[in-house]
Amino acid sequence: MEQYDIIIVGAGPAGLTAGLYCGRARLKTLILDELTPGGTLLKTEKIEDYPGFEEITGGELAQRMEAQARKFGADIKLDSVVEVASAGAWKTVTTEQTTYRAGAVMITAGGVPRKLEVPGEEVCAGKGVSYCALCDGAFFQGQSLAVVGGGTSAVEEADFLTRYASKVTIIHRRDTFRAHKIAQERALANPKIAVRWNSVVTAIEGTSGVEGVRLRDVTTGEERHLPVSGVFIAIGFIPRSIKDHANHDAGGFLLTDGRMETSVPGVFAAGDIRAQQVRQITNAVGDATIAAVMAEKYLEAHDLRLAWG
Repeated sequence: MEQYDIIIVGAGPAGLTAGLYCGRARLKTLILDELTPGGTLLKTEKIEDYPGFEEITGGELAQRMEAQARKFGADIKLDSVVEVASAGAWKTVTTEQTTYRAGAVMITAGGVPRKLEVPGEEVCAGKGVSYCALCDGAFFQGQSLAVVGGGTSAVEEADFLTRYASKVTIIHRRDTFRAHKIAQERALANPKIAVRWNSVVTAIEGTSGVEGVRLRDVTTGEERHLPVSGVFIAIGFIPRSIKDHANHDAGGFLLTDGRMETSVPGVFAAGDIRAQQVRQITNAVGDATIAAVMAEKYLEAHDLRLAWG
């Protein structure tokens, strides 16, 4: 069985940052991901809120992060992780192809925004369809936008988008919001925000970019066209499922302490898969930095560090 000091599950921004720090600490490091390194960065056309880069594509940032992790010795393999388990002091990581052993494991598998699954959503992804107002709102200066959802995240994102948009329409399938009262009051008092109650999106229209959405009234069945230049979908976020035996919150996100350690000693978590309020590249990188440093300390304290190199 191949053995490492630490195995990192997921090669998005958090996983690649952890690989960089663990490699620099001279830990024998393996990063596992079923897809090309970069995670959701690879689906991001333009990034303007990552310090040090006034503007950079998601693909370029992913390539730079991967190259830096490899430079400091992190091994990256493409394989799908099935389970992370403890075997005494050691951890085992089982993939579809093999099983590895390590003194510590870090889970940075991230997650995916919940999609509407309607025609046009994939075609316009990154071309007017977004799942993050904080990431992409500034690209829509003076334009008319739609936000789909009725929870706190959706209502707060709509309010945030009015900093840039000329008008924001919240599309909600019910006749009341599920958002907390303060967010509701703020949004409903905002003159730039309109609400389409009892409505669902049946299609996103446009080819080279979003031109509008097709709506259906759930009470009358009536359909209509709403012209908008962007659609922000805020109906939830789904963590990637890995059997890991650690404690999760009600949404399936991993619970950690301030060291980024889960309820299983020696198993750490960082980035979007961790229970937290904000999911940005910057805080994923911050999580991973803490987790990598604490993982090294854990290995030293438990005398699990391998002698190699």
